[in-house]
Amino acid sequence: MTSIVSYLGNLRTESVHTSSNEKIVTDAPTDNNGKGEAFSPTDLVASSLSSCILTVIGIVSKQIRYDLTNTTSSVKKIMGDNPRRIVEIEVKIKFSQSTDSKTKSIIEKTALNCPVAKSLHPDIKQKISFVWPN
Repeated sequence: MTSIVSYLGNLRTESVHTSSNEKIVTDAPTDNNGKGEAFSPTDLVASSLSSCILTVIGIVSKQIRYDLTNTTSSVKKIMGDNPRRIVEIEVKIKFSQSTDSKTKSIIEKTALNCPVAKSLHPDIKQKISFVWPN
């Protein structure tokens, strides 16, 4: 089992990770009857894409000896209507250290093939960009 999710009322849930007991609270967004006081479930989907990318490039970076420290990403989720769903996720990855073109290629290819990216419905546009320092 991965998690136990409880409805707390007022459009809020709490997910408990069964192996670590860590918790995530979600709240409906303000544009969908909620208070927007926590991540919405669709925010977590978008953020999961970015977290997955950083995780897999972290794995490959150890193998190729590239220092990923202080690399960050920003995430933008774009919602559509009829039906209400995620239509696009933009992830911009900003690297703190430059590297050669071969290493960049390995990292970028790995990022685009993370498990979350491959699990999302093909109708969801994934716009992944990489910003390398000069």
